[in-house]
Amino acid sequence: MSDWTPPSTVNLVDLGFMDARSKLIDLAAFLDRVQRANQTDDFRVQALKNAIALLSLDQPTRAKEVLLSFSDPSTEPIEKATMQGAIGAYRG
Repeated sequence: MSDWTPPSTVNLVDLGFMDARSKLIDLAAFLDRVQRANQTDDFRVQALKNAIALLSLDQPTRAKEVLLSFSDPSTEPIEKATMQGAIGAYRG
C-alpha cells in the first residue's frame, strides 16, 4: 500500500493576485507619468494601450494575443536592419 495522496488543488488566485495587482498598479503609474510628460503619442504607448484592451477578452489566449499585438506581422525578411536592438513594439 502506498501512502501517496494527490496534491490538493492550488488556488491560483491566492498565489498570483498580489503580484498581478502590483503589476497593474505599476502600469497605471507609468501611463500617468507618460501622460503628464505629454508623450502619449509614442507608438509604444499606443501599442501598450492596444494590448491592455486585449486583457478583457474572455478566452484563454490573452497572453498570445497580447504578445502578437507587439509583434511585427510581416513575413518577408528585410534586406538590412536599420538599427541594432529591440524597441518592444511594432512601429507599423
